[in-house]
Amino acid sequence: MSEEMMQTTHVENPAWFDGKKINETMFCEEFLRDYPMVTVNDAFFTVNGRVHDENRLKKVIYDRIKYYVTSGVAKKVTNLLDVMRMECCTAKLSLYQDRIHVVNGTYYLNGTFSPEKDFCRNRLPVAYNPDAPQPVTWLHFLSQLLEPEDILTLQEFMGYCFIPSTKGQKMLLLIGKGGEGKSRIGIVLRALLGSNMNTGSIAKVETSPFARADLEHELVMLDDDMKLEALPQTNNIKAIITAELPMDLEKKGQQSYQGDLYVRFIGLGNGVLQSLYDRSVGFFRRQIILSTKEKDPNRKDDPYIAEKMCAETESIFLWALEGLHRLIDNDYKFTVSQSAQENMDAAVSDGNNIIEFLSSEGYIRFKADYEVSSKDLYAVYKLWCDDNALSSLSQKSFCSFLKQNESRYNIEYTNKVNIGGGRYARGFVGIELLQRPFL
Repeated sequence: MSEEMMQTTHVENPAWFDGKKINETMFCEEFLRDYPMVTVNDAFFTVNGRVHDENRLKKVIYDRIKYYVTSGVAKKVTNLLDVMRMECCTAKLSLYQDRIHVVNGTYYLNGTFSPEKDFCRNRLPVAYNPDAPQPVTWLHFLSQLLEPEDILTLQEFMGYCFIPSTKGQKMLLLIGKGGEGKSRIGIVLRALLGSNMNTGSIAKVETSPFARADLEHELVMLDDDMKLEALPQTNNIKAIITAELPMDLEKKGQQSYQGDLYVRFIGLGNGVLQSLYDRSVGFFRRQIILSTKEKDPNRKDDPYIAEKMCAETESIFLWALEGLHRLIDNDYKFTVSQSAQENMDAAVSDGNNIIEFLSSEGYIRFKADYEVSSKDLYAVYKLWCDDNALSSLSQKSFCSFLKQNESRYNIEYTNKVNIGGGRYARGFVGIELLQRPFL
């Protein structure tokens, strides 16, 4: 809500007041002529983006009617707001992925700029200034925080967050031991995105039935202190990261509805996301994991570094815009360094030690024309876990993973493994045991 909306002028006999009561329809029509808005899923939008603070909107309405209503004022303000919600309701407010709405106009990804403003879901609080200088403080900060190739990834992801798109199908995690300064990235993002960024817990997205609705119309969800506890499920996170169709959203005390989610996740913490039950590579494939550099013991921290970087937002915007153009030119494939790839591989292994077992030596080997029962293979897997001081996954998870990855390991699930005595059991063709299972 802009400051100009907070200003009102007392009119002696407005057309919407007959001396006894307010004509609600006429009041809303006049109000919307003065301050054009539309609503989508009950949320108000102006040319400056979403109206996040409806209390300020109520204050403007109150200032207009307080001279004419002497009792039940709060109820009347609420009623007028509800009528206005219906008056300016629109079926859809288009999401454009070819432009970025900034405070001084509209930047088009073809390189053109217009000072014109249209109704939009998100308008950034930063101005487009093609003559802004290099963000010297920001670039120096990043050189101390990340390796050069990983800086390119961050540049692309920050630019990716400017448009309402999920084409990149990734979330970004920055992990470190602590004290490196990675939380300052969140402060800079807030300066770039303003109220278009939600801060909270990624874990809550999976545990709260109302968390998804809180992310509607948001460009970014930042978790600046990720919990290390394993997620009870990953369905919501995976669905949001790759969302291309409206999703079912639910607000407390309201009927669920279909809404667009295009929020991008950024997590800062000391470890990667893990899942209690999801052992699929797909969960980790949606993550880009960047490791921060260890803090230089001789580094002198500047307590005003965040303010200095926020003063460079116009320059940082151009820097991130360069990353967005590079990402689009590469068909939304992010630059991923060897280190980042190794981080993902390690996260996959940590989250599912079956993968590490299948690549181990001395326990099994993949060999055509050999077969093994699920029972015997699981027993050797448990032996490997004991030898490596690891907790074994359940037999159901173990067998399910192998069946889902038959082609990856060139094995075949069967229910005709000969276990002697004329008996046949379930198992796999293409695996030879090198250890005697302890049954």
